[in-house]
Amino acid sequence: QVQLVESGGGLVQPGGSLRLSCAASGFTFSSYWMYWVRQAPGKGLEWVSSLNTGGGSTYYADAGKGRFTISRDNAKNAVILQMNSLKPEDTAVSYCNAELYIFTAPSTPYRYQEVWGQGTLVTVSS
Repeated sequence: QVQLVESGGGLVQPGGSLRLSCAASGFTFSSYWMYWVRQAPGKGLEWVSSLNTGGGSTYYADAGKGRFTISRDNAKNAVILQMNSLKPEDTAVSYCNAELYIFTAPSTPYRYQEVWGQGTLVTVSS
C-alpha cells in the first residue's frame, strides 16, 4: 500500500523545538517532491516547506523561514522537519505529502500522483 506516516508531534513550550518525521512506503520515494503542510484550529491548509527529489533545493514559507529546516534521507524513505524557536501560532496539525511530477512536454511538469499522511498534532503553549 502507498502510505505516509507522520510522527514527532506533541506539546512544547514557546521557544522550544520539535522534530517531525514522515516515513514513506509503497512507492519510489526518491522520485517524489516532498511537502509539509499544516492546519491550525479553525483555519485552512497552509504550506510550510518543500524540497526536491534529491534534497538539494529547499523552500520555506515566511512563517517558518529561519526557524524550520526540511531535509530528506532517500535511503531511509524519510523526510524531516526540524522546528526551532516555536511560537504559539505554530500550533497545528502538520501533514507531509509526496508529489510525483512527469513531463508530458519539455518544461511542462504534470502532477501525476499525490500521497498524503494522516497528520501529527503540534501544540505550542506555556
